[in-house]
Amino acid sequence: MKEDCRIAVVSMASITGRIDLNVDKIINITKRTVKNGAKLVVFPEMALQGYSNSDMDVLALTLIDPVIKQLARIASELQVTLLVGFAERSEDNQKPYISQLVAFPDGKVSTYRKVHLGRLEKQWFTAGTEFPVFSSQGIKFAVGICWDWHFPEMAAIYSLKGAEVLFAPHASLKISGNRNKMWKQYMGTRAYDNSVYLAACNMSGVDSRGREFSSGAMVWGPKGEILAESLNQNETVLYSDLSAFKLNELRTVERKSMKDSFFLAYRRKEMYTELLELEVGSSQEAQ
Repeated sequence: MKEDCRIAVVSMASITGRIDLNVDKIINITKRTVKNGAKLVVFPEMALQGYSNSDMDVLALTLIDPVIKQLARIASELQVTLLVGFAERSEDNQKPYISQLVAFPDGKVSTYRKVHLGRLEKQWFTAGTEFPVFSSQGIKFAVGICWDWHFPEMAAIYSLKGAEVLFAPHASLKISGNRNKMWKQYMGTRAYDNSVYLAACNMSGVDSRGREFSSGAMVWGPKGEILAESLNQNETVLYSDLSAFKLNELRTVERKSMKDSFFLAYRRKEMYTELLELEVGSSQEAQ
């Protein structure tokens, strides 16, 4: 990391299909976070259109849509980096992507497209095929969306590609369980094993179809420690100041001690080729 960075992690309620109201809320929250010193602001999965499966073929947007241009303009005016979840129209105009818009302070935009789709999402969405790493505000960062985070290889790839901060926007329903409690079972491990900061946020509130989201926002440090958390079941903005010195000292290749190691620098990648070939159930077949 080139410099310290204050991030804002937003748990926000969205109204399905009301892009106009959702974008106004995103802009207003962003303005407030910038006044509080945030350089990078992350919103939940599908925050722009609201989380839905069957409606997104109609509501999906391209990167040249006026709403996306509006968010790019706000990022430029406020000199902030914005990460906003949205349904992105696919190139073949078929099933859209579940994407995270990245709007940079220079007015440019890019996206991360969710690679690991949930079981029900596969019917309605197209899976992404890339793990991009972005650079802004003196940090290198990457995004994984919701279900993505149950696949630890992704975090390792990002860290090896230079990502220092990982963002995990979610749109997880309350019926799936308490998101904050579930995050504590594995997210700190993702941060610790890969020597990265990790910040997660979930959609909150009740959507137009009566579905309740479990809310929540948390930030972990590169030793897996919780730096900040919100247990608020309503909309909330969680701030965290990320130290460049703390991360850079840990991510040196030269090992200072066993507990203060950049573990990925010592992996034996020649031993992991089986990972590409093995399938669930392979051990039973071998018996």
